Amino acid sequence: MSRLAISRRTALRGLGLSLTLPWLESTTQANASSPTIPVRMACLFVPNGVHLPDWTPTTTGFGFELPYSLQPLANVRNDLLVLSQLTHDKGRPNGDGPGDHARSASVFLTGAQPRKTDGNAIRAGVSVDQVVAQAIGSQTRFPSLELGCEEGRMAGDCDSGYSCAYSSNISWASESSPVGKELNPHLVFQRLFANGTQSESNGNFLERRALRKSILDYVARDTKQLQKHLSPQDRHKLDEYLHGVRDVERRLEQSTETSLNNIPLGVTSPPPGIPSDYSEHLRLMSDMMVLAFQTDSTRVATFMMANAASNRSYQQLQIPDGHHDLSHHQGNAEKHAKLRRINRFHIEHLAYLLEKLKSIPEGEGTLLDNCMIVYGSGISDGDLHNHDHLPVLLAGRGGGTIDTGRHIRFPEETPMANLLLAMSHRIGAPVDFIGDSTGVLPQLQL
Repeated sequence: MSRLAISRRTALRGLGLSLTLPWLESTTQANASSPTIPVRMACLFVPNGVHLPDWTPTTTGFGFELPYSLQPLANVRNDLLVLSQLTHDKGRPNGDGPGDHARSASVFLTGAQPRKTDGNAIRAGVSVDQVVAQAIGSQTRFPSLELGCEEGRMAGDCDSGYSCAYSSNISWASESSPVGKELNPHLVFQRLFANGTQSESNGNFLERRALRKSILDYVARDTKQLQKHLSPQDRHKLDEYLHGVRDVERRLEQSTETSLNNIPLGVTSPPPGIPSDYSEHLRLMSDMMVLAFQTDSTRVATFMMANAASNRSYQQLQIPDGHHDLSHHQGNAEKHAKLRRINRFHIEHLAYLLEKLKSIPEGEGTLLDNCMIVYGSGISDGDLHNHDHLPVLLAGRGGGTIDTGRHIRFPEETPMANLLLAMSHRIGAPVDFIGDSTGVLPQLQL
């Protein structure tokens, strides 16, 4: 393997495994005639709105102070934009009556009014992630990656006559086709690194567990051979990447250690289930997104941290109340206090994702510099069920096309779909509109 033979698609291979390389200087030489560092896009959804007084900075422009809910983002403040007063008009009833939570999820990335039905005649819009996937998805192993932490249904009434499909999905391949999300980090890990059928992948996974071997043991020969052709700096980057893969693999093992103690060789049942610890579940799914972006396995991802109207309790915060129940606070100060802690908890996990992206060198910057990570909710205040003044953050510099470190307050009724349109243009899908967009969102770049 010569230095010029090393491409971005070079992989370390072993028993049923294929570990695609991260960005290395050596791949730049192998691909000097084409762009080497792509832009990636991820969209993260949280339900039930936020407590806005603890979310919105009091000043605009540079140098704003992070309010309570956003304080965990201190280490990446200069890498993000706080975008105030964006609106999803199609999340409003517009004659359809109750159902704001279901609409808040279905409109989040589509900007389109969902048809009110709990039957088979569902209709929303094509979400921005799938618009982008259709435009550039052929350039990567996976056109897109859809992640979540709560199981949902695709049928039945979940919110005032709206199908559960609306509450459970933010990604839509067509007006009538939501894209189901993967909840199990083990399956995502296998999808990223397995090479073979699902049955073969399961069998190889269980064999590794029974033998107490890491996937790195199976690619050791290829790794040793590759390192001979890398610069010292690239060898260091490769070591960091492999260490990161092993760390995620170890934590996956620990998350379900008890259930795997006595797996015999030859068993090909599915891999273990979802971590019982919600915090670790969130972190592992974030790790999957980072690995997918780092290896250019996909450039588009969505992540529902919880479904619309989620009534999850937060025992880790000593909050036994359901989140949705608390969001109907009616001005109660005690409920506000609990909501602000839940909002901050979610932001802590966003900070985990962003700091991890920022820790990975890529080109002259970091992986985060080449990303656009939008985070928010399709409802502003869970008690008012309003869809204006949405809580929205945008992190990453989009490959140098976004000037971060600012709080921007847009005119009232500015469509959030304008942000989605601006993101689609930056990543290589220059469509004319997304949902009810009226043009690309200005001021992302000075």
